[in-house]
Amino acid sequence: MIQPGERNPAPEPLVLVQDLVNTVDLELENDALLAPADLSAFCSGHGLPELRFDRDDLAQVLTLREALRDVCQAHAGVDVPSKSLAVLDRLLADAPLALALSADGSALVRPVDGLRGVPALVARLAADISAAVTAGTWPRLKACAADTCRWVYYDRSPAGRSRWCTMSLCGARNKMRRYRANS
Repeated sequence: MIQPGERNPAPEPLVLVQDLVNTVDLELENDALLAPADLSAFCSGHGLPELRFDRDDLAQVLTLREALRDVCQAHAGVDVPSKSLAVLDRLLADAPLALALSADGSALVRPVDGLRGVPALVARLAADISAAVTAGTWPRLKACAADTCRWVYYDRSPAGRSRWCTMSLCGARNKMRRYRANS
């Protein structure tokens, strides 16, 4: 997926999370997930080709998408709304993970076998987030601080304190607003 300001996408395993949240451009009101088939195609493009969804599933995933956006905004210092945490708790409860150990002693959290539909997608997202937590990359997946944007980007700045999807867009607009307010 193309990133604003020519940013590089998030590293694996965060690409699926970033791409799901960014299936809607809030400023342009352009949503790539308008029908269940759109969601199936999105999943297929991210290594989950067997997943099929209906209208109710799509509604759940759209709610999940916004809850994940809220979590990414929390990485920039904004508290996650309790409603979003409740959505995540409910969906994660139906998406169990298993710990898999390999012959070399390494461990990996993975979705439980046999999951279908929304639980399979949520379990894959949870496993990817777990891997990112372990790698220390999860807190760098952030939502732009501009309320009209909230695009999810990966903060590659040395200090990890970026607040905008890109300084040339949302950062510049914010600076101009502050300048005008102080003039």
